[in-house]
Amino acid sequence: MPCECQWGLSSLILGIVVILAAGVFTFFPAFLGLFDYPWYIALCWLWFGIGVTFTTIGVVYECMGCQKAGRWHNAKAKEAEEDAPTPYIMINA
Repeated sequence: MPCECQWGLSSLILGIVVILAAGVFTFFPAFLGLFDYPWYIALCWLWFGIGVTFTTIGVVYECMGCQKAGRWHNAKAKEAEEDAPTPYIMINA
């Protein structure tokens, strides 16, 4: 069975979640003064950059239409409508 993953949508959602998580972790040194270490702030920026990268890849992937038509795509539903099975005719005995 071929992989039918939705890479564009998955990257988009994952990127947004990572950006939000980086924002939550940045809240502590920015507003509360906790974890105010340079390496901690650098890690927050690193995770923010990773989230932006994932989001950008997801947007580009979805907008450019790079997703292959898979099981959930409408093309297979249209093919199934065209090839209807032959109706069964009951024979009287």
